[in-house]
Amino acid sequence: MALFHDNDEKKKQGIITSKIGIIGGGVSGIAAAKQLRHHNPIVFEATDSIGGVWRHCSFHSTKLQSQRRDYEFTDYPWPNNRDNSDFPTHVEILDYLHSYAQHFDILNNISFNSKVIHIRFLGSASASHDHHYGTLLPARPVWHVAVQNTLSHTIQWYAFEFVVLCIGKYGDIPLIPSFPRSKGPETFKGKVLHTLDYCKLNKEEATQLFKGKNVAVVGFKKSAIDLAMECALANQGAGCEGKKCTMVVRTVHWTVPHYWVWGLPLSMFYTNRSSQFLHERPDQGFLKTLVTLLLSPMRRGMSKFIESYLLWKLPLQKYGLVPDHSFDEDYASCQMAILPENFFSQADKGKIAFKKSSSKWWFWEGGIQFDDNTKVEADVVVLATGYDGKQKLNNIMPEPFRSLLDYPSGSGGVMPLYRGTIHPLIPNMAFVGYVESVANLHSSEIRSLWLSALVDQKFKLPTVPDMLAHTLKEVEVMKRTSRFYKRHCISTYSINHSDQICHDLGWTSWRKSNWIAEAFAHYSSEDYQKQD
Repeated sequence: MALFHDNDEKKKQGIITSKIGIIGGGVSGIAAAKQLRHHNPIVFEATDSIGGVWRHCSFHSTKLQSQRRDYEFTDYPWPNNRDNSDFPTHVEILDYLHSYAQHFDILNNISFNSKVIHIRFLGSASASHDHHYGTLLPARPVWHVAVQNTLSHTIQWYAFEFVVLCIGKYGDIPLIPSFPRSKGPETFKGKVLHTLDYCKLNKEEATQLFKGKNVAVVGFKKSAIDLAMECALANQGAGCEGKKCTMVVRTVHWTVPHYWVWGLPLSMFYTNRSSQFLHERPDQGFLKTLVTLLLSPMRRGMSKFIESYLLWKLPLQKYGLVPDHSFDEDYASCQMAILPENFFSQADKGKIAFKKSSSKWWFWEGGIQFDDNTKVEADVVVLATGYDGKQKLNNIMPEPFRSLLDYPSGSGGVMPLYRGTIHPLIPNMAFVGYVESVANLHSSEIRSLWLSALVDQKFKLPTVPDMLAHTLKEVEVMKRTSRFYKRHCISTYSINHSDQICHDLGWTSWRKSNWIAEAFAHYSSEDYQKQD
């Protein structure tokens, strides 16, 4: 049987037909391409290189936030010819991703300099007629995808039975604050840029941007912290006396110097199976709910135990950087940041300062002003204010699916994704890389494994109402766990989430060799090697 009934007609129209299209060549796109490579997918990457944010949104000092053992493909360990650092640099990560793509011959499936500018739905797939994803791949295209060559600016249309979106939530579109009239960046006499602009500078340009200047960095997450450190290092020596980087901190988050707490590994508290009983998770049943409730004092005590170490180890009280929420909340929302070495030493030297303010702010000609009439003088202002991931999707998704991305209203703005991959109301499409966890590479890989088995019809999805109900339960758990739930992070119940995927795949969910290791040993990506 031909792949498409109307294949000849599509050729006449100049439309290239294929079974699976993957949008994005970052970590998630590479993982999806590898697991679906037996379908010979076409991967569209808007730039000339794989790597996603590691390639295009990294600073010179950017390092991995999770430990190396957690950021590893199950079937491709890190090479031995590298240093022993637990936190590889972004350059090392790119080398690892390129080596992985070459080893599994993924590069031949990637169309570089190919930017997807529009997606068009052709009609209901047969799989969705009875609100049940029975036959996932019909024998005809479901989606048309318009792809622009970024070099020639020509546009080519493709037709696919199934599309996998791997464009992620970060990079590409900066999230810029709104300002009152005549109080925006145009008022400021210095230079204003977003971290996305800073990423494009080479090392010498970045140094010259900061050297001998007062700099304000708006934000206090990982990118802002790295920026402040790079600014402090650029302002060393003669001619830089009195110059500093002021971090404008609106919400303080917990930071950690390393993954050890009072001599104990942080993994002991979150990434072994016994720790999962401390945290609520969706569909846990009455008995597990009761156990979680009874153990809630232990969970709060564990968070206080970690906080006590951080307050002892770091001068958070000295600089007014003690968060008003628990460490548990930051971990549950994937917002815990690793501090660069000697970060607070630079603060002690006066090279890094902190302006904590929950009030509104705007620009004046000499820097930043707050509604309490205080000011921060600056020559350069860098907005480490994040990225607009939802706008990235809105730019290419057609209606009515664009309006369904955060439907129903009970989702609180979180895209409802069954198993972190399938939107129950969007047929023949998957989203990989939109759920955050302890290590996002593993999160993308295991969902790609699950997606590959789904495409190959090794199991069937529940009905649409059942999938929606499950996603709403996940959102409710996240809401009760952290005020920052919209990040869609599953770090506190990631093992249980993987258990559900293993169940769908027909794997045993307990991955260790004995019950002692199962209960107390750290779970990492190597525990999820594919079982044939």
